[in-house]
Amino acid sequence: MNGAIVLDKPEGITSHSAVVQARRILGERRIGHIGTLDPFATGVLVLLLGQATRLARFYKDRVKSYQGTIRFGFATDTYDRTGTPTSPVQQPVLDSNTLQRVFSEFTGAQLQQPPPISAKKVAGVPAYRLTRKGHAPQLSAVQVNIHELELLSVSGDCAAFRARVSSGTYVRSLAHDIGQRLGCGAHLQSLRRTAVGEFTLTQAVTLEELRSMKVSGTIPVIAMELLLAEFPSVDLGHQAATSAMHGNSVPVDCSDSTVKLLNPSGELIAIAERDSPNTCHPVVVFQSSSVTPANTKQLA
Repeated sequence: MNGAIVLDKPEGITSHSAVVQARRILGERRIGHIGTLDPFATGVLVLLLGQATRLARFYKDRVKSYQGTIRFGFATDTYDRTGTPTSPVQQPVLDSNTLQRVFSEFTGAQLQQPPPISAKKVAGVPAYRLTRKGHAPQLSAVQVNIHELELLSVSGDCAAFRARVSSGTYVRSLAHDIGQRLGCGAHLQSLRRTAVGEFTLTQAVTLEELRSMKVSGTIPVIAMELLLAEFPSVDLGHQAATSAMHGNSVPVDCSDSTVKLLNPSGELIAIAERDSPNTCHPVVVFQSSSVTPANTKQLA
């Protein structure tokens, strides 16, 4: 089973746990995911299946979209509602105009401090493990880009928002920093990821739906050749396809630096990068198979 599935991750489980459950449901050992979601967050978790797991390297910089709620009045050690308060509880009176102004100040390229409880590694050890052992990790600020941060509504001590951010951005840190700027403390109350690059919630299925689809034979697998749409597809003849699958450079009538190579059956057999004005060299090669498992539905 090769391709991608867009999962709607439920609240209360880690991304790794979601992958483990998907493996059991599908009977597929090779499943990875693009972009980790915190346990309390829900929404788009892209699963790569089978040979498609080797495409993960090309998805590192995808823009991510979210909707969520920030609660103002106190900060927490996790920067979200699952943590312990770290500041006195206040009763702020939220003003939409003030919030919109502050939101605009946090839009654009900036340095962001990752949360102390995060998967960021310090000397090979995740920061959350060090924090929980009482050793405060020294995390370096990272460059991020908040492409969009829109205030949707204000209710009591909470503000609903929509955000579109670069890869590596912590929305928890964004909520925490906004609270610091306002001087009242804040943390992320809820978070739902609505998109990872081209993958959106409209394509997503729950684990329960995936289990039912497995039984009915309608698993919504996005075919490998449809992934990485930003790379143009190049159709190869039998001889060139065989050569590419042996790792050899092939003539390509395309000016792009990275292309998808398809065999005469339309299957993705390699991702190739330009090595001369007229040829591309395969950097990832896949086994070819003309057979689609009977219990899957390849999406066009």
